[in-house]
Amino acid sequence: MSKEQVIAKLIPVFRHYGYEGATMSRLSEATGLKKASLYHHFQGGKEQIAEAVLEYIGTWIEENVFAPLKSDQAPRDRILAMCRGIDKFYQTGQEPCVLSVMSVGEADNLFHQQLEQSLKQWIDTLAAIVEETGIEPQQARERAEDALMLIQGALVLVRVSNNTQPFQRAIAKLPQILLEDQ
Repeated sequence: MSKEQVIAKLIPVFRHYGYEGATMSRLSEATGLKKASLYHHFQGGKEQIAEAVLEYIGTWIEENVFAPLKSDQAPRDRILAMCRGIDKFYQTGQEPCVLSVMSVGEADNLFHQQLEQSLKQWIDTLAAIVEETGIEPQQARERAEDALMLIQGALVLVRVSNNTQPFQRAIAKLPQILLEDQ
């Protein structure tokens, strides 16, 4: 099994259990590898595994969420492409948010700056697209923040209620929230 395949199998453990709950036993079970084999791939242990998972996710998000936002398409088309990427990443709301679970406890101490940068990049990129439509910078930023609050809030609601409908509604509303009056 390649390192990339191993990382792909590790992602759900961090998504569902967070950093503290991603024990070496759970990580081993998820991959089918013995702990020694995991240490062979990741000499730095769980911290290095979490770094690799976040890097893998970051690359996926860059390719499937940010790249469409940076295209030369019309703002609405870029937002719709982002929505498709988000929907795919969260499997229509069935998967928990990595930002959420990796921003608490020990993980926050280890990865706060990286997660903060990712969130800032997302907000800045969305705000710039909204500004392209003639919206003032402050209002554009607020709309971008509102969009991310809607996504994150929907993911929490889905997790607690076991109902993906709030996430699906949130994704459908994003273009309106970001580009209303356009």
